[in-house]
Amino acid sequence: MNQNLDGDVVAEKVRAFYERHPYPPPVDSLEKYRLLWQDRQRRRADFHLAWPGRAYRDDHAILIAGCGTSQAAKHALRWPAARVTGVDFSATSVRHTEALKRKYDLDNLQIHQLPVERVGELGATFDQIVCTGVLHHLADPAAGLAALRDVLRPDGAMQLMVYAPHGRTGVYMLQEFCRRVGIAATDDGIRDLVAALGALPPGHPLGTLLREAPDFREPAALADALLHPQDRAYSVPQLFELLAGAGLTFGRWVWQAAYSARCGALARIPQAARLGQLSLPEQFAAVELFRGTMLRHSVVVYRDDGDAAAGQPTFAGDAWQSYVPIRMPDTICVEENLPRGTAAVLINRNHTYRDIYLPIDAQEKRLHDGIDGTRTIGDIAGTDEQLDVARHFFERLHWHDQIAFDASVQNSSPSFAS
Repeated sequence: MNQNLDGDVVAEKVRAFYERHPYPPPVDSLEKYRLLWQDRQRRRADFHLAWPGRAYRDDHAILIAGCGTSQAAKHALRWPAARVTGVDFSATSVRHTEALKRKYDLDNLQIHQLPVERVGELGATFDQIVCTGVLHHLADPAAGLAALRDVLRPDGAMQLMVYAPHGRTGVYMLQEFCRRVGIAATDDGIRDLVAALGALPPGHPLGTLLREAPDFREPAALADALLHPQDRAYSVPQLFELLAGAGLTFGRWVWQAAYSARCGALARIPQAARLGQLSLPEQFAAVELFRGTMLRHSVVVYRDDGDAAAGQPTFAGDAWQSYVPIRMPDTICVEENLPRGTAAVLINRNHTYRDIYLPIDAQEKRLHDGIDGTRTIGDIAGTDEQLDVARHFFERLHWHDQIAFDASVQNSSPSFAS
């Protein structure tokens, strides 16, 4: 059987799997999601994670590639002024998304039953592409990513999520177990699999996921993880290789603290200084190995022939003084029962590693309290004497995912194409 035919067979198996087992499971209500994203500051922070150097706008063209049962509808609710297009090759997923479109009067949403590899048939280009949990299920992920790159505008941004291998060791062991004993993705097969997982021996690599990941308690999630017909994962070096092969360049991790030698336990190990001397890709690869339990990689990337990647924040030179910091909406500031000399501890609730938090002293707390989404770092610092402290502090906030930056005041590059 030739490679193209193999790819067609795999694609049909994956499509049939999602027709029987749509994932994420369909939802009837997006009300909590809609209320959450009515917060303009939340939308500003989300926008500037992708485009630090561009002035905020909310009327961009968005493609949700492999939109599943609700992701495109969620983005249409999140960005009511945007033009959102969702594609998925599963008729079941498209049907559930269409139902949400009708329920919430999402006139800014279009849905197409179409494989990711054929998005060029839409005859459109996009400011933003979101493709999460899809590429690793394709017969040819590189071809799918290249197709997405072709419809991304030169100044656009793409958010990708792919599986990571080391944290999924237990998943792949059980996938092989299911193949060897012939467990099928049927209702009876999934029920019996749930029963078998209850007998896993202590210390099995899948045990932590079963205990700590709520999704893994649901039959649909177990089927997606353990019985999927096509699944691969990417280490950090493999992901960078995939991006380069598709003509894309790395921008940032969506949540970058877990990859940084500056944050959490990694900043305190004897090898921290040596880690910090590595190039960023090498540092990220080393940290992935040290942490050992990453389940997925979520990344913002850009076309390698555009200028969007150049807008990432830097604290070299003086441009950082004109950045406007925006607080991440899921951060909490703890001010009670703290160690001596600590005025507060900042925690981003999106972080899954408990060692990642940021203690700050009284001087830093005053700088943090000055963040209002409109003042620049220079304004917040106030005096030349405070600038060195501010530079160090806001760089730490950046790496710990405590803030996004609007750097558009000092960046005069053009905005999106209309």
